[in-house]
Amino acid sequence: MINFIIKSFIKDYENVRDQSVRESYGKLGSVVGILANIVLSISKIVIGTIFNSISITADGVNNLSDAGSSVVTFIGFKISGKPADKEHPFGHARIEYLTGLAVGAIILILGSELIKSSVDKIRNPEVTVFSWTVVCVLGLSIAIKLWLSFFNSKLADKISSSAMKATAMDSRNDVISTVAVLASLFIAKFSELKIDGYMGVIVALFILYSGFSILKDILNPLLGEMPDPGFIEKIEKKILSYEGIINIHDLVVHNYGPNKYFATVHAEVDAKEDILKSHDMIDNIERDFARELDINLVIHLDPIITNDNEINQLRSMTDIMIREIDGRLTMHDFRVVKGETHTNLIFDVVIPVGYEIKSSELVKKIERAIKSIDEKYYVVVTVDKNYVSTYMNDPKML
Repeated sequence: MINFIIKSFIKDYENVRDQSVRESYGKLGSVVGILANIVLSISKIVIGTIFNSISITADGVNNLSDAGSSVVTFIGFKISGKPADKEHPFGHARIEYLTGLAVGAIILILGSELIKSSVDKIRNPEVTVFSWTVVCVLGLSIAIKLWLSFFNSKLADKISSSAMKATAMDSRNDVISTVAVLASLFIAKFSELKIDGYMGVIVALFILYSGFSILKDILNPLLGEMPDPGFIEKIEKKILSYEGIINIHDLVVHNYGPNKYFATVHAEVDAKEDILKSHDMIDNIERDFARELDINLVIHLDPIITNDNEINQLRSMTDIMIREIDGRLTMHDFRVVKGETHTNLIFDVVIPVGYEIKSSELVKKIERAIKSIDEKYYVVVTVDKNYVSTYMNDPKML
């Protein structure tokens, strides 16, 4: 049924990299969510009021907040689909993250208000009237919300949308909270316990949990999270697949919204190769990434000497010494400057994010290790952070 709806309302539905198609997915999910939640909200609020149940009313208000969230999501997808302009040269795709942030904030506010109402019901308990009409409405709500969870989850997977994932998670939590409300009705009927207020608190806590989970998931890309390792590996393997690329380092990936990536990388090529030929190869790689992966890639060319036996031996020796200090360290941009009294070994060392050893201490360790081989060797080390790379340089390539 989900595939039928997608095919019926989204033209060219398989081309999810197209921004207009992505926008259509977002709008479809939002409209379906708005209609379903409005119907559920009105039904529950009316029934909760008639049968004097704060937990059912709370569940209805939760559905109303879901409808409002879907409206916000709809607007967010509409704005995020706008092309780049003078004020926003990287486009508007990050609006989708802000949309999810707004949804999470709305849910937290409503959850807090529902806790207050439920606590008041605990202090002043009233008898909840059992009705099979209520049971049917709640059962139908569970079925609809379960379907909405699968529906939004499928849309989220199709377009890699954090906002749609948040909506799917919220629908899943709604199923749990409605089951709790339904259970309270049967408990009250057969035991005459006045637990409606307590169940209202439970529903409100689920709402708050949902809000916090959504905010956590949305804040990560806003703050700048580590890209998916599989995505990084795909980039690295593709660059290294081109004949003439010896190695790569200093890969940095910036995200400006779902499927909106800008990346920079240093690519090592043989210094004896014609510079125009190497430059042409780099241009081809950048064009291929733009056309095939929709990634704006900028490559810095690093020529390295590969046909000097002495430099190759020094490079290999230095790399081995660095790896003996810590297997997580890698080296690049190795150069040698010879003098009458000493020889400078100049290179960069890449450390992982959150490396526990201070850079100055690490440099001293490297200096001691190199000088233990020969006192005439001096090292000039630049310490780099490895922001995304999963690729470990092959010593044979160095």
